[in-house]
Amino acid sequence: MRKLALSDEILLTVEKPARYIGNEINAVYKDPEQVDVRFAMCFPDVYEIGMSHLGIQILYHMLNAMEHVWCERVYSPWVDLDRVMREQKIPLFALESQSPVREFDFLGITIQYEMCYTNILQILDLSGIPMMASERGEDDPIVIGGGPCTYNPEPLADFFDMFYIGEGEETYPELIRLYREHKAAGGHREAFLQKAATLPGIYVPSLYEVVYHADGTLASFTPKYPDVPEKVRKVIVKDMTESFYPEKPLVPFIKVTQDRVVLEIQRGCIRGCRFCQAGMVYRPVRERSLDRLQDLAAKMLENSGHEEISLSSLSSSDYSGIEPLVNGLIEDCRNRKVNISLPSLRIDAFSLDVMSKVQDVKKSSLTFAPEAGTQRLRNVINKGLTEENILNGAAEAFRGGWSKVKLYFMLGLPTETEEDMKGIPLLSETIARRYYEEVPKEKRHGKVNITASASFFVPKPFTPFQWATMFPKEEYLRRAYLVKDTFAEQLNHKAMHFQYHEADVTVLEGVLARGDRKVAASILQAYRRGCLYDAWSDFFDNDKWMQAFADTGVDPDFYTLRERTAEELFPWDFIDVGVTKKFLRREWERAMAAEVTKNCRDVCNGCGAASFGTGICPGGDRDRLCAKGGEE
Repeated sequence: MRKLALSDEILLTVEKPARYIGNEINAVYKDPEQVDVRFAMCFPDVYEIGMSHLGIQILYHMLNAMEHVWCERVYSPWVDLDRVMREQKIPLFALESQSPVREFDFLGITIQYEMCYTNILQILDLSGIPMMASERGEDDPIVIGGGPCTYNPEPLADFFDMFYIGEGEETYPELIRLYREHKAAGGHREAFLQKAATLPGIYVPSLYEVVYHADGTLASFTPKYPDVPEKVRKVIVKDMTESFYPEKPLVPFIKVTQDRVVLEIQRGCIRGCRFCQAGMVYRPVRERSLDRLQDLAAKMLENSGHEEISLSSLSSSDYSGIEPLVNGLIEDCRNRKVNISLPSLRIDAFSLDVMSKVQDVKKSSLTFAPEAGTQRLRNVINKGLTEENILNGAAEAFRGGWSKVKLYFMLGLPTETEEDMKGIPLLSETIARRYYEEVPKEKRHGKVNITASASFFVPKPFTPFQWATMFPKEEYLRRAYLVKDTFAEQLNHKAMHFQYHEADVTVLEGVLARGDRKVAASILQAYRRGCLYDAWSDFFDNDKWMQAFADTGVDPDFYTLRERTAEELFPWDFIDVGVTKKFLRREWERAMAAEVTKNCRDVCNGCGAASFGTGICPGGDRDRLCAKGGEE
């Protein structure tokens, strides 16, 4: 029997002990004496969030499919256990073997969102691994970061030995092979890092020299050695159908946020929304074949016992085989008595027909994401959605029996005016009225119910809006109050509810998303001041963060409020995501003119993603033009 790292006495005092015992269905166990490489895969948030992450499921099973590797899982201990582990000096452990994380060869941390940065330091601290990469020795694990936030890894550069830029299925096998050779030869840590830096998608921060101008902007970013690449090119899966995908997903013993089978149907997005980082960095669009998806769905349901299956995609409606896929799933799931979740579908006649078959109309709500309240601003962000599209979709839904609608907007978008802000409640009111126009009184399921949610916009790296400025906390709140007051003036205001995101969290997210290496000192100081679980409103403490910035001499306004020129070198410019800076700048200029850019299936816009030679992009002149970023 395994010996648990925590005693029964401790487990009985903490909330949800099942977070820490492992042994879930489809977990993988190996003899540590029979493997060459031990890999601890970490999600730096509570178990329920981390167990819902598809990327870790894929990499966990892919690494464990390698004969000489044992991959285990690690999550952030909740605050109650965190306190006990510090008091009793219990080192952080992996779930499968219950072994201390510090004994592993690799600690891989997926960095999914900026507000988990202090949790990353918690993981290192509780593991007994020096938080600064420069202080680690030969016996410490190689700490590697992956995930969306690695598209600007610089605020975390001091804490990581390396970052993996791109999709994990591609380079990990070669990285593991290189490490096995290094370990067998008794090589030193620094020699391995320098060799690893030559692999596609691997970025080793210690091998680059960073120089700043007197005004604090980046002057240069150069490799220290000739064999280290000047640019790190992201790696992508070229053939989604043949790529690894887990047929036996991990099944938790307790309820988690995504307690279902997740079927990833494609990667990338054709839409080109100018605020969306994922839509740019995951280009080009690549689909899994219909046959492979149907086979995966059947096997995953059979091997997990889950009672629900969900499609995963940035825009499921854009999958070319969506109708036969969904219709086939409906038939199979009906026989299995399994529910289907269909996120990211456009609201059209097909989608509503499908949802009417898989949802309880009286209980469900439909989601629209207009993002902006006026057509002018939707054109600025290249949403590709007209007011007519929105109202027609709502009318279809209301006629189909729905009466609850969720609307998602952003405040603080570039060029936003008071008219745009007031457009949010005005559009919501127009949708509410459409309900009463379309549905006879005798067929209504009560009154219409509209929930409008507004997040505050954060300009992310590798988007056309990376040149945009943000606003102070007070200005975000002023805009939210204006929208709230305008909602109160509407005829159907009692049927509409407006909510908005925390403004101080938005400002901090902007600093962390757009920062350089100087921000690392502030992250470390915030952690030392007690910041942890910043993504959770119950624990977020803005005052501690502001004090941490003051302590370390970092001005948050430099990263959020400063105007950026077309020539400025960004901290993330050393990464090549395929999409060129020329294209992004051209899209920024089109945004300022409120010009719409067509989607990738309608026309090639020369973004550069065709240089990967896969997905929907390649083909004759389109390939040549795309590879040049649209420039002849």
